[in-house]
Amino acid sequence: MAVLNNRVPKNSIEHSQLRWGYIFLAPCILGLLVFHFGPMLYSLFISFTRWDMITPARFTGPGNYAELLREPLVGVSIRVTLYYALLTVPLITVITFLIAVLLSSGVKGISIYRTIFYIPSIVPVVASSALWLYIYNPMFGLLNSLFRSLGLPPQNFIFSPEGAVPGLAIMAVWMAGNTVVIYLAGLQGISRSLYEAADLDGANAVQRFFHITVPVMTPIIFYNMLMALIGAMQTFTQAFIMTSGGPGNASLFYSLYLYQQAFKYQKMGYASALSWVLFIIVALLTALVFRSSRKWVFYENK
Repeated sequence: MAVLNNRVPKNSIEHSQLRWGYIFLAPCILGLLVFHFGPMLYSLFISFTRWDMITPARFTGPGNYAELLREPLVGVSIRVTLYYALLTVPLITVITFLIAVLLSSGVKGISIYRTIFYIPSIVPVVASSALWLYIYNPMFGLLNSLFRSLGLPPQNFIFSPEGAVPGLAIMAVWMAGNTVVIYLAGLQGISRSLYEAADLDGANAVQRFFHITVPVMTPIIFYNMLMALIGAMQTFTQAFIMTSGGPGNASLFYSLYLYQQAFKYQKMGYASALSWVLFIIVALLTALVFRSSRKWVFYENK
């Protein structure tokens, strides 16, 4: 049936399909508005108030934002979070990619290895934190037991200011099995004709890796790196369970500081202001990554 003036006739099959499409999408759109955008807008309003969740909120204007600019722990938490992201994002991006390349190189039992690497990512973070607390325990932990058997001195790991963030970063890499699976799916989609043509030109394995594998995989590398960055900036559970922000605020992540202000000190207005600052920081970092992607991400249709 003809479509006039780019409009779908009301009695057409297309119009009926469009109507049912909106009907099926309605619950999702409604849930997004009610449970995501609604609370976000409400938190923006709350960020301009003093509210302890007991007494009525009192409007204070930009007072909460001025307070967080003066609070030294805000700067500490931002530095800790950025340090953690600076460690985890490159480690997760590089290590998981190399593991995926090794698994895609015709190794036998790939499904078994894929399962082994993926399992940590589906283990609840609370359980993983309890496991790594045992591994890092300075008295009877698994790592220190290994060190003693090798004649090496025991280490404090996450219980020292210097080792807290690196220890949590290692745990984050261990939990990144889903990234390995995503890389594997992308690697298996690379056309074998590219490698065959490179073989005919006399390219070795290293040249094939850097001139075929890496360029073709850059869109997936970009996606995984962006997800790792956003996840690192919102890290909370590991530090909450394993270190509580210590020792000496060495692992006081921004989200943990935000949680303490909201639910420990009942400063919900101040915590809402902190959450919007975090939103702006993540948005700026995401925009920076997107801008840099123009120089190193290659798409097949370009």
